[in-house]
Amino acid sequence: MKLIPLITAILVTGFLYFLVFEREELLAFAQTGTPEAAKETDATPEATDEENTSAIRVFAVKSQARMVDSAVILRGQTEAARSVEVRAQTSGQVISEPLRKGNYVNAGQLLCQIDFGTREASLAEANARLAEARARVPETQARLDEALARLDEAKINNNAATKLSAGGFASETRVASAQASVRAAEAAVASATSGLESTGAGIQSAEAAIASVQKDIDRLQITAPFEGLLETDTAELGSLLQPGTLCATVLQLDPMKLVGFVPETDIDRAEIGALAGARLAGGKEVQGRVTFLSRSADQTTRTFRVEIQVPNTDLKIRDGQTAEIIVAADGASAHLLPQSALTLNDDGDLGVRFVDDNSLAQFAKLTLLRDTSEGVWVSGLPETVNVITVGQEYVVDGVPVLPTYEEPKQ
Repeated sequence: MKLIPLITAILVTGFLYFLVFEREELLAFAQTGTPEAAKETDATPEATDEENTSAIRVFAVKSQARMVDSAVILRGQTEAARSVEVRAQTSGQVISEPLRKGNYVNAGQLLCQIDFGTREASLAEANARLAEARARVPETQARLDEALARLDEAKINNNAATKLSAGGFASETRVASAQASVRAAEAAVASATSGLESTGAGIQSAEAAIASVQKDIDRLQITAPFEGLLETDTAELGSLLQPGTLCATVLQLDPMKLVGFVPETDIDRAEIGALAGARLAGGKEVQGRVTFLSRSADQTTRTFRVEIQVPNTDLKIRDGQTAEIIVAADGASAHLLPQSALTLNDDGDLGVRFVDDNSLAQFAKLTLLRDTSEGVWVSGLPETVNVITVGQEYVVDGVPVLPTYEEPKQ
């Protein structure tokens, strides 16, 4: 029998024995070099645990509060400062050459010219009626003056006849005739007065007709209400416009508005006049100030509209671009903690567990300010606190803990 195969079999059998039945001692021997060293190593934590049988080992970090800019972060979009659909107010055919979209127009610049048609003739007719009404004024005034004079004469004759009749020098017939003359003169005065008033009404009617025709003529020229860009072509030459028909759409892009919606939990941190910045979808960054904060919340989202005005002199910012908006707010004292340190208590409140001065675990409710790649900024903790980062899920308030401290994030 050969000796080498026998020795090999014995060694393999021994190795398998240690691997199966003495596995822990074998691994300890591989790490420390000798079984005695392994036993000594294992003895150390056991002794420590015996000394702290009631404490639970946790990892914690000593966190110091710092002042951070608690900006309000929201998403929104750009919006033109003004956007108007210029529409016709009268009917007629367009006789002007169209302006193409993208052109820059000034305030008062002609966009669409409508044909006069018969409006000039209507204006001339209204002017003629006015002249005719005014020409009747001297005649009606003369009739009134004549009627007043006859009334005065009739009153004098009536007065004389009455006195003569009282002295027995005039008959009753003469008195009755004088009184009838007075009544006839009064009727003539009333008729002349009515004629004069009718003439005045005719003048006012003619003036109103002139103003109406003139207003319609003024509406034949459709002009730009403000300085801006044409978003659409103006009405084509020869097209028929009716009241309400679109002539063109004009946008004012300088200054530009940034529109976002702030949650009701953050609305009190935003103020009118606060500095704000935004990054557009294309990477362009702009700055401006808050010009409007809504007083009424959206019924569906319970958010408030906020508007920020930013300069756009080069007109490179377009209407409707997506923007990430940051509104500056007052600074706050906060701690930078890893997200894994956050936990919930039995009431569902978000917070962290920390180690108090008596080495007991305690829960602290906090407010989340900002989420970053380095961690989360939270408020609601003391200036200096030992926050449990590992093991917070296995302890409750008042449980003794044995913390091992980590280096805090800078």
